[in-house]
Amino acid sequence: MRTTGAVDYLYYCMLILQFVHQPAAKQVFRYRLAEEGQPDVRVGNVAADLGIVAGSGEVTFTLESGSDFFKIDNITGELATNERRIDREKLQQCQMIFDENECFIDFEVSVIGPAQSWVDLFEGKVIISDINDNTPSFPSPVLTLSVEENRPIGTLYLLPTATDRDFGRNGIERYELIQDAGESSRRASGDPYSGKRRFDEGAGRGGGVFELQVADTTDGEKQPQLIIKGALDREQRDSYELTLRVRDGGDPPRSSQAILRVMITDVNDNSPRFEKSVYEADLLENSSPGAPILQLKAADADVGVNGQIEYVFGAATESVRRLLRLDESTGWLSVLHRIDREEVSQLRFTVMARDRGQPPKMDKATVVLNIKDENDNVPAIEIRKIGRIFLKDGVANVAEDVVVDTPIALVQVSDRDQGENGIVTCTVVGDVPFQLKPASEMEGEQNKKKYFLHTSALLDYEAVQEYNVVIVAVDSGSPSLASNNSLVVKVADTNDNAPVFGLNVVEVSFSENNAPGERVTTVSASDADSGKNAEISYSLDPSVNGIFSVDADSGDIRVNAILDREQSERYEFKVIARDKGVNTLQGSATVVVLVADKNDNEPKFMQDVFTFYVKENLEPNSPVGMVTVIDADKGQNAEMSLYVEEEEEIFSIENDTGTIFSTLSFDREQKTTYTFRVKAVDGGDPPRSATATVSLFVMDDNDNAPGVTFPINSSYTLLPPSSNIRTVVRTVIATDSDTGINADLNYSIVGGNPFRLFEIDGGTGVISLVAKLEQKHYGLHRLVVRVNDSGQPSQSSTALVHVYVNETLSNSTVVEAQVARSLSTSLNTNIAGDPNYDLSKQRLSIVIGVVSGIVTVILIILVVVTARYCRPKNKNGYEAGKKDHEDFFTPQPHDKSKKPKKDKRKQKSKQPLYSSIVTVEASKPNGQRYDGVNEKLSDSPGMGRYRSVNGGPGSPDLARHYKSSSPLPTVQLHPQSPTAGKKHQAVQDLPPANTFVGTGDNISLGSDHCSDYSSQTINKYNKQIHGLCLT
Repeated sequence: MRTTGAVDYLYYCMLILQFVHQPAAKQVFRYRLAEEGQPDVRVGNVAADLGIVAGSGEVTFTLESGSDFFKIDNITGELATNERRIDREKLQQCQMIFDENECFIDFEVSVIGPAQSWVDLFEGKVIISDINDNTPSFPSPVLTLSVEENRPIGTLYLLPTATDRDFGRNGIERYELIQDAGESSRRASGDPYSGKRRFDEGAGRGGGVFELQVADTTDGEKQPQLIIKGALDREQRDSYELTLRVRDGGDPPRSSQAILRVMITDVNDNSPRFEKSVYEADLLENSSPGAPILQLKAADADVGVNGQIEYVFGAATESVRRLLRLDESTGWLSVLHRIDREEVSQLRFTVMARDRGQPPKMDKATVVLNIKDENDNVPAIEIRKIGRIFLKDGVANVAEDVVVDTPIALVQVSDRDQGENGIVTCTVVGDVPFQLKPASEMEGEQNKKKYFLHTSALLDYEAVQEYNVVIVAVDSGSPSLASNNSLVVKVADTNDNAPVFGLNVVEVSFSENNAPGERVTTVSASDADSGKNAEISYSLDPSVNGIFSVDADSGDIRVNAILDREQSERYEFKVIARDKGVNTLQGSATVVVLVADKNDNEPKFMQDVFTFYVKENLEPNSPVGMVTVIDADKGQNAEMSLYVEEEEEIFSIENDTGTIFSTLSFDREQKTTYTFRVKAVDGGDPPRSATATVSLFVMDDNDNAPGVTFPINSSYTLLPPSSNIRTVVRTVIATDSDTGINADLNYSIVGGNPFRLFEIDGGTGVISLVAKLEQKHYGLHRLVVRVNDSGQPSQSSTALVHVYVNETLSNSTVVEAQVARSLSTSLNTNIAGDPNYDLSKQRLSIVIGVVSGIVTVILIILVVVTARYCRPKNKNGYEAGKKDHEDFFTPQPHDKSKKPKKDKRKQKSKQPLYSSIVTVEASKPNGQRYDGVNEKLSDSPGMGRYRSVNGGPGSPDLARHYKSSSPLPTVQLHPQSPTAGKKHQAVQDLPPANTFVGTGDNISLGSDHCSDYSSQTINKYNKQIHGLCLT
C-alpha cells in the first residue's frame, strides 16, 4: 500500500467511521430514467448519494449486476446507460405492469475498501418512465356493427375498444367519430368527470343519425359507445360507413383509425346479457392444452336467430388469443397453449356475447385469469466477482495469507416461482473453509437473495491447493427443487510449512535376540514447500540412550544392542525432521518398536487343582466350571488349545473361555465326586503344554420324596380302651435318599383324628394317645400321616396308620375287611370309632320321654305290652334270612349294667406305654402273617397275630361280635410297601402300598366308587365327600 499524507489518513478514518455507523439495512438507490434514451445518459452518482468523496482511487466502485443496461465509473461512482436501448414495453419484468413506479431495472454496486479489506454491497432500482412510443390500434381495420331499423333514439351500442401498449397519459385519451368520407368530423368531448362525451354541432349528411359516447369503465378503460340520434329506415338506407379514430394523450399524440360499417337490419328487440360483468378464475400454470377454465354464460330473451348467442374475444391482446380458446357456441374458455406464470402472471381481457339477429346485439364481460404458480423452476445460482478478487470462467485466485472472513465472490440466488415455491435456501456443501453471508441485512425479495462467499478459516496452500466450492440452493416448494453451482478457488503459496511425517506414530515389530547394527525401519518426512525449505535432515531425541540411531539423510533407524523381550517388549522414542530453510521448521514422529516373541514359555494354569461344586439334576451340556490358563508368550505362541483327559467322556471344555461342560445330568445319589485332568497346549513350534486337576463335587438337590418303610398301609394295631394317656400307639418310620436339610424329615397327622385322640412326634414319628378313650371311640381309627422333608420346595409322602380300639381281637377277618375298605375310602372321610354311638343315645332319650308322659293307669297297660313285644334280644345279632341293617363296622356296645364289679381294693398295676397295644398285620400272599415289629410268622390263616395285655374278661369283645354277626369272607391284603429306590417317584402305588407321596396339603386319590363305610359315616363326621376314594 502506498504511503498517504495526514489529510488522506484523516479522510480514511472518517470514511471507515461512516460505514461502521451506517444503518444495518443497506441504502437502496432509486433513480428515474425515460425509456428509449441515448447511450451514456447519466442516471445518478453513487458516491455522492453515499456521501463519499471519490476520486483518490483508494475506494472503488464496481457494478455487480445491471450491466446489461448500465455502467459505472470505478473511481467517481457515476452511473450511466450503456449502448443497449431500453424499451419499457419489451422488458420482461414490466409486462402487464400499468403502474409507472413498478417498472424498474435492479442494479448492484459494491464499494471496495483499500486492498479489499472490506466490501459493502448496495442495491438500487432505476425506474423506467414510459414515453409515447406506441400508437393505439383497433382489433381490425374494418369494424362492423349491425343496428336494427326503427330503434328508438338514444339506443346505445358498444363499439370495439382499441389497445395501446403505453399507459397513463400516453395511453388512450379519446375516441373520435368521423361521418361519411369527405364530410366534416365530430369529436367526442364533454366533462371528463361525467363519463360521457358528445359531438360538437356541425353540418353534414347523416350528421344527425349517430353520435359517439365514451364511458369510463370500472377497470379504468374507456369504452366507445354508438348512440342513435335519428330515425333509421333500412328501406331508405341499409348501411352507413363511418370512421372511428382513437388518439392517445402523449406529446405529440399518436392516433389511428378504423372504418365503422353500420348495417341497418330488421328489428332485434333484446340484447344478450351475461350472468355477471366480471369473471375471475385461478388457472394453474402449465395446465395441459384443452383444460377447461370457466364458462361464460349470457342469455337473450329473443327467440330464433335473434336469441342464438355466439361468444367472441373483445379487447384481448395477442397473448390472450394465442394462449386461450373461446368456444363460440358454449362460451367455454379453455387452454390453447401451456401458460408459464413466469412469463404471464395475469390475463385480463373482454369477451363479447352477440346474437345472430339483424342487426346483432352484444354484451360485454371482463375476464380476469390469475395464473397460479407451481414449482416448475429450479433455483438459479449466479456466482460473480466481488471487489479485486479476480474471477473468470468459474475460477477465483486467492492468496493463502488472506485474513479470515474475506469476501471472495458474490452469489446471487433467485427462483422464478412465486410464494413458497420461490423461497430459496442456499448453503455451501462439503468440508471447505468457506461460508455464505447475506450481502445485505435489509429484507429483500424472498425469491431473490444475494450472499457474499467468505473465507471461514485460514487457507493453507500446502494443505489444499485448490477447493471446489459447491453451492446448493433448495426452494420451499412441494416437492422441493434444487440446483447447484460451483466455484474453483485456487490458493496461492507461501513458505509456511514444517516437515511432516507420513505417520505420526511409526510402529514396527522387531524380533528379539537380534544382531547389533540391524536396520529396524526407515522413516520419511515430506515438506510442502520447495527448494531449501523442503530439504530435510533426521535426528533422534536423547531418550534412546544409544540403543538406536538414525541416518541423517536416509532416515534409516538401526539398533545398537541385543533386545530381550522378557526384559522390555516396547521401545518408544521420537525422530525429528528439520528443513534447511532460513527460518528452520521441524516436525517429529513417534517410533514404537515392539519386540517380537519366541516360544520359550509353557502354558501355566492359575491353580494346580480346580475344585467346583455343582447341583445335581443340572441340564445336560450345562457349564460346570471354568479353568484359567496363561502363557507368557504372545501371538501364536500364546494361542492355546484345551483338552479334557478322562475315560468316560462325560466332560468337554470350550477352548476360548475354558468353560467345562457336562454331557449328562448329575445324580448325587449315584455319584458324588468326579475327578479328571485338563491339558493346555500352546501354538508354538515346537508346542509346549501343561495340565491341571479338576475335582467336581455334586451337591444335593431335593429331588427325592420321603419313603415310609413302616408301617404299611394295610396293617393295623390293637389299642385297648383302658390304655393310659401318652401310650405309644405306633411309630412311623420313613427315609429320604437326599442329604442334609433335604433329608430332615417332619411327621404330622393331617387326617382321621377328629377326636384329637392321637398326636405324633414331628421328629421321631412316634404316635401317642393323648386323650382318654370312651365308648364312642371303640372301633377302627385311620390316621393319615404326612412326612415332609425340609427342602425347598418341600416334598412329602403320606401313610395310613390303622388303630383298632377294643379289648380283644376275636375276629381279625372283620377288622381286616374294615382296613381293606378303609384303603378304598377317600382320605377326606374320617374313619374314627363307632359312628352309631350318638344315634343310640338319641333313641334312649326319646323312649324315656315317652314313658314319663304316660299316666299311671296307662303305664300298667304299656308295661304289659312292652313286656310282650319288647323282650330282650340281641339287636345287633345276626338272624338268618333277615337283612342286616346294622353297620358291621360298628362295634357292639357293651352292656354296662352287667359289668362285673371291680375290686376297689385291688391296686391297678403299672404297665409300660406299649403294654396295651396289639399290632395286627395283614396276611402275606402265602398265607403267613407278620406284624410291624418283625414277629415270627404265624401259620394260622384265619387270625392275625396279636399280643394282649390288660384285656380282662369284662372288656367288650368287638372281635367276637364281628365273628358271630358278620359272615363276610376274609379279605387278603398285600401289605408290601414299594421300594424307595425308584428315582424321582412322586406318587407310590396304592393299594397295597403304605405311602402317599405329594407336595401339597390336600390328600386325596381318585376312584370310580366310594366305600360303603364312607356312606355310613358321612352324617356322623359332617365331612363332604367329593367322590374321591383310595385306589
